[in-house]
This record gives sequence, C-alpha cells and structure tokens, in this order.
Amino acid sequence: MTIQRNPTREVVIGSVTIGGGHPIVLQSMAATKTYDIDATVATVNMLSSSGAGIVRIAADTKKDARALASIRQETEANLSVDLQENYRLAEEIAPYVNKIRYNPGHLHHFEPQLPWQDKVKYFADIATKHDCAIRIGVNCGSVDPAKQGKFDPEDMVSPMVESALEHAECLDSIGFSRFCVSLKDSNPQHVIEANERFAAAKGDVPLHLGVTEAGVPPDGILKTRAALIPLLTKGIGDTLRVSLTVPNVQKFEEIISGRELLDDIAAGRTDVPDLEAELGRLNIISCPSCSRVENAAFVTLAQQVREATRYAADEPFTIAVMGCRVNGPGETDHADLGLWCGATQVNLKRKSQVVGAYSYEEIIPKLLEYLNRLIEEKEE
Repeated sequence: MTIQRNPTREVVIGSVTIGGGHPIVLQSMAATKTYDIDATVATVNMLSSSGAGIVRIAADTKKDARALASIRQETEANLSVDLQENYRLAEEIAPYVNKIRYNPGHLHHFEPQLPWQDKVKYFADIATKHDCAIRIGVNCGSVDPAKQGKFDPEDMVSPMVESALEHAECLDSIGFSRFCVSLKDSNPQHVIEANERFAAAKGDVPLHLGVTEAGVPPDGILKTRAALIPLLTKGIGDTLRVSLTVPNVQKFEEIISGRELLDDIAAGRTDVPDLEAELGRLNIISCPSCSRVENAAFVTLAQQVREATRYAADEPFTIAVMGCRVNGPGETDHADLGLWCGATQVNLKRKSQVVGAYSYEEIIPKLLEYLNRLIEEKEE
C-alpha cells in the first residue's frame, strides 16, 4: 500500500522534494555544537546515511555561521539551518544550506522596532538569492505574545494556527512559494488539531509533522505515533521528525522510528496508541537534545525523571524537562513542574514560578518533594 496524500505544492530542498505527491521525507537534528565542525559533520553524515532526507542544525552565533562553510564542504546532506533570535544571521548562513527555518515567535526579539513583515521579506529575499527553501516553524512554547493575548490562555492551538496562516499568507503575497510549515506542541491532540485546521485553511502548503518535546523512548515514540497516525491517514503531512530525548550518538533512532511509523501506515497498521493505558496519566515531556543544550547531562536527567516518578504514574500532572534557554522558560511555564536545565544548575519551576536552582545531583530529590506536595494538595 501507499500512503494517500493531500495535494500540496512541490518544495525543493536540495536533492529532495517535499509535497506534490513525493515520498514523505524523514528528518532529524544534530545535537553537537555547530561550531565543533568535525563532530557536527560526523553527526550529519550519520543521520543522512541512516535515511534522513533533511538534517537540521542550529546557528545561534556568528561562530556557528562561520563553521557552516566548512561543514558544507564535508557533507552532501540536505541541510536545514535553525535560526533563533538573530534573524540577520540568515545572510551569512544561506550560501551553505538548503533550507532556512525560522520561528515567528522569535522575530520580535531582535530589532523589535521593525515590523515582522519586513523580516519575513528579508528571509524571502535571502532564500531566493541563495536557492533556499523556508520553513515557518511554529512552536507552542514560543508563540508571538501578541497572538497569545488574543485568545483564552487555555487555548494553545488557535495562536499557533493564526501565526502560521499569517506568515504563510505573507510569503505568498510577496511571491515566495517555496516554503513549508510546522505546527508543533508536546500534546498530541494539539498537534492533530493545529495541523488539521491549517490544512483545511491552506491545504496547498506542505506540512512538516512532529511532536515537540515528545520525550525519552519509548514514550516519545508512542506520543509521536498518537499524533501522526491520525494526520497521515487523512493525507496530511509531507515530512516528519520523531523528536526523541537521546544522546547525540543515538540520534539515528529518530530515523528508525520514523521509518517504522511510515511502514506501518503503508501496511494498514494504523492503531493509535492509548497513551494513558501505555504510559499512565503522569505526563513527562522533554525536548530532544540539540546544539543549544548547555549540559549533556540533561539527557540523562530526563531519563532519571522518568524512572524516579514511576510511583506517580497515575497522577494527572505534567513534568517538563527542558535543555536550553531558548525553549526552556516558555515550555516549562505550562507544566505543573518544570526543570529548565542550565550549564551547572537546574531551575525548578512550579508553573511559571521558579522555586529554586539546584545542581544536577540535587534536583531529583527536590523534584520528588514538590511532586509529593502536588499529590497531597490534590487529595485535600
């Protein structure tokens, strides 16, 4: 069997084409420091040889940008660069990559006096000049505050969808059509709703699917399947990533899991996992490791949190374990308890309030202390 697909426009990204009925492309992301050229090249080539049609790397600084020239010489992989606050790095990076990914929620951080529409036009001009595609990457934890303020605080989906539609329409209006969109959340149901709503409104735009902060295996695999099977079986989705909290040397597991997902759907094995039955009610989310992680111990910590909290599997709480300053603050704001991991300390949060900063050795007992408080408060 083949997976039936919605008709979307073709978008060329290096040697692959997404949309237009082309095969669904698998993606992953390097977790090395981008300026560590040898390590990054090794990871990119490992992921590419494992079946990743596109490999994403982050570029936060000019040092990262300079490294891309050397990285490009050492790999034939299709590279997608992930920009954060400093969108002006695009002009230094674009000559060496095949796709530029930007987050609409980050565009107001740098040069806030400029309209976001001007910044999007800048991306389009740079991408056109250097033969790049663009991904509009909307993330639940970093939506533009102006969008969030328009909706009920409990509505996590509408701000994402409106932001994605607004940016897609902006690019189309200036004649740039070589783009795709992603709408990611840590909640599989939010991922389904957001992508269904976007596809209904602007069905010709290719969609990149994934669950952000899906977590450690097997949890992250099950959450991804719960979100993506309903979408893919409706024809929604042109490229995907299974985002797992694993060490860099195990990043190939994302590609294996993605291939198994597509093979199962093609074979008609489309049962959606019952997450509560499989994982319990306690929801642990953790971001996939990437180059912005300040301490590799974050990955081990995420695994430790899963093991240490098994006694509370039936409790209706969410614990977020985030590895960097970019998504850490926003993502943990929505969790009952959040661990925002820095270089030497872990910030422990209860919703948006930081209650303390502890070493990696101290944090698990402190987390359990606060988890037990939540359980006691619930039972009162």
